[in-house]
Amino acid sequence: MRIGFFDSGIGGLTVLHQALKLLPQEDYLFYADTDHVPYGEKTKDEVREYILQAVDFMARQHIKALVVACNTATSIVIEELRQRYDFPVLGIEPAVKPAVEQSEGKQKKVLVLATRLTLQEKKYHDLVHRIDHGEIVDSLPLPGLVEFAERFDFDEERIIPYLKSALAHLDLKRYSTVVLGCTHFPYFEGSLRKIFPDTVDFISGSLGTARHLKQILQAEGRINEGTGDILFYRSSVQVDDPAMLSKYERLFKRLDEMEQSINRSKRSDLT
Repeated sequence: MRIGFFDSGIGGLTVLHQALKLLPQEDYLFYADTDHVPYGEKTKDEVREYILQAVDFMARQHIKALVVACNTATSIVIEELRQRYDFPVLGIEPAVKPAVEQSEGKQKKVLVLATRLTLQEKKYHDLVHRIDHGEIVDSLPLPGLVEFAERFDFDEERIIPYLKSALAHLDLKRYSTVVLGCTHFPYFEGSLRKIFPDTVDFISGSLGTARHLKQILQAEGRINEGTGDILFYRSSVQVDDPAMLSKYERLFKRLDEMEQSINRSKRSDLT
């Protein structure tokens, strides 16, 4: 049986990328709801219906666990999904807690970048209220990054001017940590690092979600039951077009190359 990964588009591949490294001996089904992307600018009721339809389809494919690899979807419907299905359902949320902990004692702030709908939801506000006792968390929607990603457009000649314009009203030196609170945003970490001071750390919830998935599978004795095979769906249609599959492969390669570049930079800073 496969592990299902759901997102409105290709953002969830950033979470699947982490799962593939931690759980290479599993099989996966990745569902991108491309008929309705982006979610972040739609109404809550619209998005809820899209998610329930999609996950009903995934459940009929006999998945053994579901990762809702979309911060917006998690904020809207995660509890309803857990009540609706008998397989484990994991969500992802902006990594506010580790960001605040990481920033303690630095006299600096945390900036959460996400979609507008994620930042409007009660789940997010409750999270910040529970953790941000020093009132150091700022939030900013960046819907344009979702649109760039869904067009497979990572050209920094267009990305960086968009980011500079969106961030122009902020004093970037005030922040010690930036939370990538949308699963589309890790594709652009390299571009963001060129705008923020070198001292700023970037974190997302992707790795933590993959680790949680591994823990659950281990606890249920359902781990290492596959070969790393992935079925891709765009809404309810399986992707078998070699050109599209090649695009997905290039996205994984982009994430690998970005991680390697960031790690090299960090090692260089230490020497």
